[in-house]
Amino acid sequence: MVVSTVFIGLIGCIFAGMATALGALPIFFTKEISHKHLDGLLGFAAGVMLAATCFSLIVPSIEYGGGGLNAVILTSAGILSGGIMLDLIDRYAPHEHLLFRDKEKSVSSSLSKVWLFIIAITIHNFPEGLAVGVGFGSGNVYDGISLALGIGLQNIPEGLAVALALKRENYSNRKAFNIALLTGLVEPIGGIIGMLMIKISKPMLPFILALAAGAMLFVISDEIIPETHEHGFERIATYGLLFGFVIMMILDVTLG
Repeated sequence: MVVSTVFIGLIGCIFAGMATALGALPIFFTKEISHKHLDGLLGFAAGVMLAATCFSLIVPSIEYGGGGLNAVILTSAGILSGGIMLDLIDRYAPHEHLLFRDKEKSVSSSLSKVWLFIIAITIHNFPEGLAVGVGFGSGNVYDGISLALGIGLQNIPEGLAVALALKRENYSNRKAFNIALLTGLVEPIGGIIGMLMIKISKPMLPFILALAAGAMLFVISDEIIPETHEHGFERIATYGLLFGFVIMMILDVTLG
């Protein structure tokens, strides 16, 4: 049973990562995606991640901790630790906080900035994979599947953003697609580490679940939401977030 759970978890992590490539597919059929549509999609992604964090990581963390004040304190410590972990990575790993640069604002260093953005997406895919791996590693396959679906959904607009940024720098469709795919393949690595962490230290399950939740909350607040408010379409992005949250909540309850 353990082997089958690990196998299903690995498949789930690969699926979540491959969704990045699914998001990049439209570059073969269109030359441009408006800020309006991309901000709406990214808002949806933020809502999906937020719901997955709440219902598939934080709530199970408190439940596995036995409920009560001690469980809440342990979960809180895990959330804060996850946020601090991502903050340190954010500070010391070179990357750029941008999805697009408007053509009229592009500069000679725009290509290097695009690559710094790709590094940022790759770095932030790791805690997402970690969360999926932890979900499966907890032994609750339904939580793992819910997280894999949620992370997969939010990876779609990220893959599109990476591919479009590269197309703006005159990369071919094939190269842009392949690079977007590679950014998502970090997630299975994070997933394997997450499952191993649970298998090695089962008593630490509540803390590790909360750690993954804190890392994801940091990404949502520090990266995704600010990006959706940069181009004047914040209301569309906000409704996208609401719809994403509701859809992920329904999926979580249905699967659970």
